[in-house]
Amino acid sequence: MFFQKSAQRQFEQVVRAYSPDLYRFAYWLSRDRFLADELVQETFARAWKAWDQVQDPSNPKPWLISILRNEHARLYERKQFDYVDEAPEELDLPADHDAYALHDLENLISSLPLSLREPFLLQALGGFSCAEIATQLATTEGAVMVRLTRARQTLQAAFKEDSKPQRRLAL
Repeated sequence: MFFQKSAQRQFEQVVRAYSPDLYRFAYWLSRDRFLADELVQETFARAWKAWDQVQDPSNPKPWLISILRNEHARLYERKQFDYVDEAPEELDLPADHDAYALHDLENLISSLPLSLREPFLLQALGGFSCAEIATQLATTEGAVMVRLTRARQTLQAAFKEDSKPQRRLAL
């Protein structure tokens, strides 16, 4: 009984301490505040069920982030896509879509491939070191550093492209 009360008190402190960080990361993953709330709730529900299995009770943040990532992945395992049998020519697509004309930082980051975006957000939002990110993503520290460098280079190139003055052609 005493252990359960102590564990519950400890878990409540963890929830209060890490809820904002988990919500920010969930929002960056899902781009939907309601879905982010749901992901954080499900993360804490799963964490409570396995609270006795946490390896480092003094620093549960990496463990919670891993649970959150897995919950986000589960969403797409269950997702059923609606497929349409229409020719591409019949679809109403904008003709002048320019993928590099994104002015908003959020859109630029979300346009990164998941393999670059995830380590970038873990470092930028989560404050994790390269070694911690490598552990969470089950890869090497060198691979994480390469991905972070590529993410930064991609974002810098997009910023430079956006800041270039538009040249007008004289006809």
